[in-house]
Amino acid sequence: MAIVDTERFGLRELVHADDAFIMELVNDPDWLRYIGDRNVRSLEDARGYIDRVRTGYEKHGFGLWTIERRTDREALGLCGLLKRDHLEHPDVGFALLASARGQGVAREALQATLRVAHERFGLTRVLAITDLDNTASRGLLEAVGFVLQGTAPEPETGVELTRYGRDLP
Repeated sequence: MAIVDTERFGLRELVHADDAFIMELVNDPDWLRYIGDRNVRSLEDARGYIDRVRTGYEKHGFGLWTIERRTDREALGLCGLLKRDHLEHPDVGFALLASARGQGVAREALQATLRVAHERFGLTRVLAITDLDNTASRGLLEAVGFVLQGTAPEPETGVELTRYGRDLP
């Protein structure tokens, strides 16, 4: 299901046909370093990961969405909204294949996600959490209006993360 189109990209729900793309993305060295190992080692594991993401669609109406180029529908990354039990507001998440970085893909997808968060889901505030060392993600968040609120440990791993907030629209 299509979520939103931007000038160059579309955001849509993840489907099982995205399994090879997901396997590549979640095993990218930057994903592993900044987000963590999701134990996706096969296409079957990738479909299981997709099923877990899709539970967010059913429970909250949103989740992570596939970013695909409009011209050829190639999957480039993920961007979307997550509702974590330990955060009082939904947060944004994004990740790109290495081949898509540095081209404004994440910025365009993130801006579209923020519009959808407000217009479709009625959100008035969103958060973002990132690894302290992920300067690229932190820079993008600040560029689109997120304000650093401090740091806090991730409840499951204890890893210290930066926490950002942004009011919508």
